[in-house]
Amino acid sequence: MLYWLLRRVQADAALELQLVVTGMHLSQKYGMTVQQIVADGFSADAMVDLKLDGDTPKDITSAMGRALIGFAGTFEKLQPDIVVVLGDRFEIFAAAQAAMMARIPIAHIHGGELTEGALDDAMRHSITKMAHLHFVASEAYRRRVMQLGEAPDRIWTVGAPGVDAIHKLKLLDRTELAEKLAFDLHGPYFLMTYHPVTLLEDQHDEGLEALCSALDDFPDHRLLVTGVNADPGHDRIRERLDAFAAERSGRVFLRTSLGQLHYLSAMAHADAVVGNSSSGLIEAPALGVPTVNVGARQRGRARGVSIIDVDSDREQIAAAIRRAITAEFRAAAKVARRLSGDGSASDRIVDVLRDMVLDGILMKRFQDCT
Repeated sequence: MLYWLLRRVQADAALELQLVVTGMHLSQKYGMTVQQIVADGFSADAMVDLKLDGDTPKDITSAMGRALIGFAGTFEKLQPDIVVVLGDRFEIFAAAQAAMMARIPIAHIHGGELTEGALDDAMRHSITKMAHLHFVASEAYRRRVMQLGEAPDRIWTVGAPGVDAIHKLKLLDRTELAEKLAFDLHGPYFLMTYHPVTLLEDQHDEGLEALCSALDDFPDHRLLVTGVNADPGHDRIRERLDAFAAERSGRVFLRTSLGQLHYLSAMAHADAVVGNSSSGLIEAPALGVPTVNVGARQRGRARGVSIIDVDSDREQIAAAIRRAITAEFRAAAKVARRLSGDGSASDRIVDVLRDMVLDGILMKRFQDCT
Protein backbone atom coordinates (compact mmCIF):
# COMPACT_ATOMS: atom_id res chain seq x y z
CA MET A 1 0.00 0.00 0.00
CA LEU A 2 2.97 2.34 0.50
CA TYR A 3 4.64 1.57 -2.83
CA TRP A 4 3.48 4.66 -4.72
CA LEU A 5 4.06 6.96 -1.76
CA LEU A 6 7.63 5.68 -1.52
CA ARG A 7 8.08 6.27 -5.25
CA ARG A 8 6.77 9.83 -4.98
CA VAL A 9 9.04 10.62 -2.02
CA GLN A 10 12.03 9.16 -3.87
CA ALA A 11 11.32 11.35 -6.89
CA ASP A 12 10.86 14.60 -4.96
CA ALA A 13 14.06 16.67 -4.74
CA ALA A 14 12.85 18.34 -1.53
CA LEU A 15 12.43 15.03 0.32
CA GLU A 16 14.75 12.20 1.35
CA LEU A 17 13.35 8.70 1.80
CA GLN A 18 14.48 6.53 4.69
CA LEU A 19 12.77 3.13 4.68
CA VAL A 20 12.50 0.89 7.73
CA VAL A 21 11.42 -2.69 7.00
CA THR A 22 9.82 -4.79 9.74
CA GLY A 23 7.10 -7.28 10.62
CA MET A 24 6.04 -9.97 8.18
CA HIS A 25 8.36 -8.58 5.48
CA LEU A 26 11.30 -10.16 7.35
CA SER A 27 9.70 -13.55 8.03
CA GLN A 28 10.19 -16.68 5.93
CA LYS A 29 6.82 -17.87 7.20
CA TYR A 30 5.13 -14.95 5.42
CA GLY A 31 7.12 -15.06 2.21
CA MET A 32 10.18 -12.93 3.12
CA THR A 33 8.67 -10.08 1.11
CA VAL A 34 11.61 -7.77 1.85
CA GLN A 35 12.94 -9.40 -1.31
CA GLN A 36 10.05 -7.85 -3.25
CA ILE A 37 10.82 -4.46 -1.70
CA VAL A 38 14.40 -4.70 -2.98
CA ALA A 39 13.23 -5.99 -6.37
CA ASP A 40 10.98 -2.93 -6.64
CA GLY A 41 14.04 -0.68 -6.41
CA PHE A 42 14.01 0.32 -2.73
CA SER A 43 16.74 -0.17 -0.18
CA ALA A 44 16.16 -0.72 3.51
CA ASP A 45 17.91 1.92 5.61
CA ALA A 46 17.13 -0.25 8.62
CA MET A 47 15.43 -3.53 9.45
CA VAL A 48 13.60 -4.24 12.69
CA ASP A 49 13.21 -8.00 13.01
CA LEU A 50 10.45 -9.00 15.41
CA LYS A 51 11.51 -12.68 15.55
CA LEU A 52 7.83 -13.59 15.57
CA ASP A 53 7.45 -17.36 15.59
CA GLY A 54 4.34 -18.11 17.64
CA ASP A 55 0.85 -16.64 17.66
CA THR A 56 -0.14 -16.52 21.32
CA PRO A 57 -0.82 -13.20 23.09
CA LYS A 58 2.55 -13.62 24.84
CA ASP A 59 4.31 -14.17 21.50
CA ILE A 60 2.73 -11.07 19.96
CA THR A 61 3.37 -8.93 23.04
CA SER A 62 7.01 -10.03 23.13
CA ALA A 63 7.33 -9.13 19.43
CA MET A 64 5.88 -5.70 20.20
CA GLY A 65 8.55 -5.26 22.87
CA ARG A 66 11.29 -6.14 20.40
CA ALA A 67 9.72 -3.75 17.88
CA LEU A 68 9.72 -0.91 20.40
CA ILE A 69 13.39 -1.47 21.25
CA GLY A 70 14.31 -1.87 17.58
CA PHE A 71 12.56 1.29 16.44
CA ALA A 72 14.08 3.26 19.33
CA GLY A 73 17.57 2.37 18.12
CA THR A 74 16.63 2.87 14.48
CA PHE A 75 15.26 6.38 15.00
CA GLU A 76 18.30 7.34 17.06
CA LYS A 77 20.50 6.21 14.16
CA LEU A 78 18.49 7.65 11.25
CA GLN A 79 17.38 10.91 12.93
CA PRO A 80 14.30 11.37 10.67
CA ASP A 81 12.48 14.71 10.53
CA ILE A 82 9.13 12.92 10.43
CA VAL A 83 7.94 9.31 10.68
CA VAL A 84 5.17 8.25 8.29
CA VAL A 85 3.15 5.19 9.34
CA LEU A 86 0.13 3.47 7.83
CA GLY A 87 -2.66 1.60 9.52
CA ASP A 88 -3.04 -0.26 12.76
CA ARG A 89 -0.70 -3.24 13.03
CA PHE A 90 1.02 -3.96 16.33
CA GLU A 91 4.51 -3.30 14.91
CA ILE A 92 3.33 0.10 13.61
CA PHE A 93 1.89 0.85 17.04
CA ALA A 94 5.38 0.20 18.44
CA ALA A 95 6.97 2.43 15.79
CA ALA A 96 4.63 5.27 16.74
CA GLN A 97 5.44 4.82 20.43
CA ALA A 98 9.17 4.99 19.74
CA ALA A 99 8.78 8.09 17.55
CA MET A 100 6.65 9.79 20.21
CA MET A 101 9.25 9.21 22.92
CA ALA A 102 12.00 10.47 20.58
CA ARG A 103 9.93 13.63 19.93
CA ILE A 104 9.75 12.95 16.21
CA PRO A 105 6.57 14.16 14.47
CA ILE A 106 4.32 11.35 13.22
CA ALA A 107 2.16 11.35 10.09
CA HIS A 108 -0.54 8.66 10.22
CA ILE A 109 -2.33 7.22 7.19
CA HIS A 110 -5.76 5.50 7.44
CA GLY A 111 -6.84 6.89 10.80
CA GLY A 112 -10.46 7.20 11.86
CA GLU A 113 -11.52 3.78 10.57
CA LEU A 114 -13.21 0.98 12.47
CA THR A 115 -12.64 -2.77 12.58
CA GLU A 116 -14.81 -3.74 15.51
CA GLY A 117 -13.90 -7.42 15.39
CA ALA A 118 -10.16 -6.82 15.70
CA LEU A 119 -7.66 -5.49 18.22
CA ASP A 120 -6.52 -3.15 15.44
CA ASP A 121 -9.21 -0.64 16.46
CA ALA A 122 -7.53 0.26 19.75
CA MET A 123 -4.08 0.49 18.17
CA ARG A 124 -5.33 2.63 15.26
CA HIS A 125 -7.02 5.15 17.54
CA SER A 126 -3.99 5.20 19.84
CA ILE A 127 -1.71 5.97 16.89
CA THR A 128 -4.08 8.81 15.96
CA LYS A 129 -3.56 10.35 19.40
CA MET A 130 0.23 10.00 19.07
CA ALA A 131 0.27 11.46 15.55
CA HIS A 132 0.61 15.09 14.48
CA LEU A 133 -0.58 14.87 10.86
CA HIS A 134 -3.46 12.72 9.65
CA PHE A 135 -4.10 11.45 6.11
CA VAL A 136 -7.54 9.83 6.01
CA ALA A 137 -9.37 7.91 3.29
CA SER A 138 -12.77 9.65 3.43
CA GLU A 139 -14.69 12.52 4.97
CA ALA A 140 -16.41 10.12 7.38
CA TYR A 141 -13.01 9.11 8.74
CA ARG A 142 -11.94 12.75 8.92
CA ARG A 143 -14.90 13.49 11.17
CA ARG A 144 -13.99 10.55 13.39
CA VAL A 145 -10.40 11.76 13.79
CA MET A 146 -11.84 15.12 14.80
CA GLN A 147 -14.01 13.30 17.36
CA LEU A 148 -10.77 12.01 18.86
CA GLY A 149 -9.78 15.61 19.52
CA GLU A 150 -7.48 16.26 16.56
CA ALA A 151 -7.34 19.72 14.98
CA PRO A 152 -9.15 20.03 11.60
CA ASP A 153 -6.20 21.84 10.01
CA ARG A 154 -4.01 18.80 10.63
CA ILE A 155 -6.30 16.33 8.84
CA TRP A 156 -6.29 15.81 5.08
CA THR A 157 -8.77 13.64 3.16
CA VAL A 158 -6.55 12.02 0.55
CA GLY A 159 -8.20 8.66 -0.23
CA ALA A 160 -6.68 5.21 0.28
CA PRO A 161 -3.08 4.73 -0.93
CA GLY A 162 -3.94 1.12 -1.81
CA VAL A 163 -6.23 2.43 -4.53
CA ASP A 164 -3.37 4.33 -6.19
CA ALA A 165 -1.95 1.14 -7.68
CA ILE A 166 -5.24 0.39 -9.41
CA HIS A 167 -4.92 3.66 -11.31
CA LYS A 168 -1.14 3.62 -11.83
CA LEU A 169 -0.29 -0.04 -12.50
CA LYS A 170 -0.87 -1.82 -15.78
CA LEU A 171 -2.66 -4.88 -14.43
CA LEU A 172 -2.09 -8.27 -16.04
CA ASP A 173 -4.77 -9.75 -18.25
CA ARG A 174 -6.14 -13.15 -17.32
CA THR A 175 -3.78 -15.09 -19.61
CA GLU A 176 -0.70 -13.23 -18.35
CA LEU A 177 -1.76 -13.78 -14.74
CA ALA A 178 -2.31 -17.51 -15.29
CA GLU A 179 1.16 -17.80 -16.82
CA LYS A 180 2.81 -15.88 -13.96
CA LEU A 181 1.08 -18.00 -11.32
CA ALA A 182 1.34 -21.24 -13.30
CA PHE A 183 -2.32 -21.89 -12.47
CA ASP A 184 -5.20 -22.43 -14.88
CA LEU A 185 -7.57 -19.42 -14.77
CA HIS A 186 -9.53 -20.01 -17.95
CA GLY A 187 -12.81 -20.38 -16.01
CA PRO A 188 -14.47 -18.45 -13.17
CA TYR A 189 -12.70 -18.07 -9.83
CA PHE A 190 -12.91 -16.37 -6.44
CA LEU A 191 -10.15 -14.51 -4.60
CA MET A 192 -10.13 -15.49 -0.92
CA THR A 193 -8.34 -14.06 2.12
CA TYR A 194 -9.16 -14.87 5.72
CA HIS A 195 -7.49 -13.36 8.82
CA PRO A 196 -7.96 -13.95 12.57
CA VAL A 197 -10.92 -12.25 14.27
CA THR A 198 -8.77 -11.12 17.18
CA LEU A 199 -11.51 -9.89 19.52
CA LEU A 200 -13.71 -12.94 18.95
CA GLU A 201 -11.31 -15.85 19.05
CA ASP A 202 -14.07 -18.46 18.80
CA GLN A 203 -14.86 -17.10 15.32
CA HIS A 204 -11.36 -18.00 14.00
CA ASP A 205 -12.46 -21.55 13.27
CA GLU A 206 -16.20 -20.95 12.97
CA GLY A 207 -15.96 -18.37 10.21
CA LEU A 208 -13.28 -20.16 8.23
CA GLU A 209 -15.02 -23.52 8.43
CA ALA A 210 -18.30 -21.96 7.30
CA LEU A 211 -16.55 -20.20 4.40
CA CYS A 212 -14.65 -23.28 3.24
CA SER A 213 -17.81 -25.38 3.41
CA ALA A 214 -19.86 -22.80 1.49
CA LEU A 215 -17.24 -22.59 -1.26
CA ASP A 216 -17.73 -26.28 -1.96
CA ASP A 217 -21.17 -25.33 -3.31
CA PHE A 218 -19.35 -23.73 -6.27
CA PRO A 219 -17.24 -26.56 -7.74
CA ASP A 220 -16.95 -24.80 -11.11
CA HIS A 221 -15.10 -21.89 -9.50
CA ARG A 222 -11.39 -22.14 -8.83
CA LEU A 223 -9.98 -20.39 -5.77
CA LEU A 224 -6.95 -18.13 -5.41
CA VAL A 225 -6.18 -18.03 -1.69
CA THR A 226 -3.71 -15.61 -0.12
CA GLY A 227 -1.92 -16.21 3.17
CA VAL A 228 -3.03 -15.20 6.64
CA ASN A 229 -1.46 -12.25 8.47
CA ALA A 230 0.50 -12.41 11.75
CA ASP A 231 -2.34 -11.65 14.16
CA PRO A 232 -2.93 -13.90 17.19
CA GLY A 233 -4.46 -17.18 16.05
CA HIS A 234 -2.80 -17.21 12.63
CA ASP A 235 -1.27 -20.69 12.96
CA ARG A 236 -4.63 -22.48 13.17
CA ILE A 237 -5.92 -20.59 10.15
CA ARG A 238 -2.77 -21.31 8.14
CA GLU A 239 -2.98 -25.02 8.93
CA ARG A 240 -6.65 -25.15 7.91
CA LEU A 241 -5.98 -23.30 4.66
CA ASP A 242 -3.08 -25.63 3.86
CA ALA A 243 -5.35 -28.63 4.40
CA PHE A 244 -8.17 -27.05 2.41
CA ALA A 245 -5.87 -26.45 -0.56
CA ALA A 246 -4.28 -29.90 -0.36
CA GLU A 247 -7.70 -31.59 -0.34
CA ARG A 248 -8.69 -29.69 -3.50
CA SER A 249 -5.50 -29.89 -5.51
CA GLY A 250 -5.96 -28.42 -8.98
CA ARG A 251 -8.90 -26.27 -7.90
CA VAL A 252 -7.29 -24.23 -5.11
CA PHE A 253 -4.14 -22.13 -5.51
CA LEU A 254 -2.65 -21.05 -2.16
CA ARG A 255 0.19 -18.54 -1.97
CA THR A 256 1.57 -16.84 1.15
CA SER A 257 1.90 -13.55 -0.74
CA LEU A 258 0.89 -12.77 -4.31
CA GLY A 259 2.56 -9.36 -4.41
CA GLN A 260 0.77 -6.17 -5.40
CA LEU A 261 0.64 -6.64 -9.17
CA HIS A 262 -0.52 -10.26 -9.05
CA TYR A 263 -2.97 -9.63 -6.20
CA LEU A 264 -4.71 -6.69 -7.84
CA SER A 265 -4.71 -8.42 -11.22
CA ALA A 266 -6.28 -11.49 -9.61
CA MET A 267 -8.87 -9.29 -7.93
CA ALA A 268 -9.73 -7.52 -11.18
CA HIS A 269 -10.62 -10.79 -12.95
CA ALA A 270 -12.30 -12.57 -10.01
CA ASP A 271 -16.03 -13.18 -9.93
CA ALA A 272 -15.96 -12.05 -6.30
CA VAL A 273 -13.67 -11.44 -3.34
CA VAL A 274 -14.56 -13.60 -0.33
CA GLY A 275 -13.28 -13.60 3.25
CA ASN A 276 -12.63 -10.87 5.79
CA SER A 277 -9.74 -8.77 4.48
CA SER A 278 -9.92 -4.97 4.36
CA SER A 279 -8.97 -5.19 0.67
CA GLY A 280 -12.47 -6.49 0.03
CA LEU A 281 -13.83 -3.16 1.29
CA ILE A 282 -11.19 -0.83 -0.19
CA GLU A 283 -9.51 -2.18 -3.32
CA ALA A 284 -12.26 -4.50 -4.57
CA PRO A 285 -14.90 -1.72 -4.79
CA ALA A 286 -12.38 0.46 -6.61
CA LEU A 287 -12.10 -2.32 -9.21
CA GLY A 288 -15.86 -2.81 -9.37
CA VAL A 289 -15.62 -6.38 -8.02
CA PRO A 290 -18.26 -7.77 -5.59
CA THR A 291 -17.19 -8.69 -2.06
CA VAL A 292 -18.69 -11.21 0.34
CA ASN A 293 -17.43 -10.05 3.73
CA VAL A 294 -17.62 -12.75 6.40
CA GLY A 295 -17.98 -12.13 10.12
CA ALA A 296 -17.15 -9.26 12.42
CA ARG A 297 -13.52 -8.44 11.59
CA GLN A 298 -14.32 -5.50 9.29
CA ARG A 299 -17.47 -4.38 11.10
CA GLY A 300 -17.60 -0.58 11.28
CA ARG A 301 -15.75 0.23 8.05
CA ALA A 302 -17.52 2.29 5.42
CA ARG A 303 -18.89 0.14 2.65
CA GLY A 304 -20.66 0.59 -0.66
CA VAL A 305 -23.29 -1.42 -2.48
CA SER A 306 -20.73 -3.90 -3.83
CA ILE A 307 -20.23 -5.36 -0.32
CA ILE A 308 -22.43 -8.17 1.02
CA ASP A 309 -21.98 -8.66 4.78
CA VAL A 310 -22.77 -12.05 6.28
CA ASP A 311 -22.35 -13.80 9.61
CA SER A 312 -20.05 -16.77 10.06
CA ASP A 313 -22.78 -19.07 8.80
CA ARG A 314 -22.44 -21.54 5.93
CA GLU A 315 -25.87 -20.98 4.40
CA GLN A 316 -25.64 -17.20 4.62
CA ILE A 317 -22.23 -17.24 2.95
CA ALA A 318 -23.37 -19.55 0.15
CA ALA A 319 -26.46 -17.42 -0.48
CA ALA A 320 -24.35 -14.25 -0.53
CA ILE A 321 -21.91 -15.74 -3.04
CA ARG A 322 -24.78 -16.81 -5.29
CA ARG A 323 -26.10 -13.25 -5.18
CA ALA A 324 -22.64 -11.70 -5.74
CA ILE A 325 -22.02 -13.61 -8.98
CA THR A 326 -25.33 -12.73 -10.62
CA ALA A 327 -25.06 -10.52 -13.67
CA GLU A 328 -27.28 -7.93 -11.98
CA PHE A 329 -25.13 -7.60 -8.86
CA ARG A 330 -21.85 -7.58 -10.80
CA ALA A 331 -23.20 -4.81 -13.02
CA ALA A 332 -24.18 -2.75 -9.97
CA ALA A 333 -20.72 -3.27 -8.45
CA LYS A 334 -19.09 -1.97 -11.63
CA VAL A 335 -20.82 1.40 -11.36
CA ALA A 336 -20.98 1.71 -7.56
CA ARG A 337 -19.76 4.93 -5.97
CA ARG A 338 -16.10 4.70 -4.96
CA LEU A 339 -15.58 5.53 -1.29
CA SER A 340 -11.77 5.40 -1.04
CA GLY A 341 -10.54 8.10 -3.39
CA ASP A 342 -9.48 8.50 -7.00
CA GLY A 343 -5.98 7.05 -6.93
CA SER A 344 -4.15 10.28 -6.03
CA ALA A 345 -3.58 9.68 -2.31
CA SER A 346 0.21 9.43 -2.61
CA ASP A 347 0.44 12.66 -4.59
CA ARG A 348 -1.64 14.51 -2.01
CA ILE A 349 0.37 13.15 0.92
CA VAL A 350 3.68 14.17 -0.65
CA ASP A 351 2.37 17.66 -1.39
CA VAL A 352 1.58 18.10 2.31
CA LEU A 353 4.85 16.59 3.55
CA ARG A 354 6.94 18.74 1.20
CA ASP A 355 5.37 22.01 2.30
CA MET A 356 4.82 21.25 5.99
CA VAL A 357 6.62 23.46 8.51
CA LEU A 358 7.62 21.11 11.33
CA ASP A 359 8.72 23.73 13.86
CA GLY A 360 6.31 23.64 16.78
CA ILE A 361 4.30 20.76 15.35
CA LEU A 362 4.87 18.52 18.39
CA MET A 363 2.57 20.68 20.48
CA LYS A 364 -1.06 19.60 20.10
CA ARG A 365 -4.18 21.06 21.61
CA PHE A 366 -7.16 18.79 22.19
CA GLN A 367 -10.09 20.03 20.07
CA ASP A 368 -13.37 19.63 21.93
CA CYS A 369 -16.38 18.89 19.75
CA THR A 370 -18.98 21.68 19.63
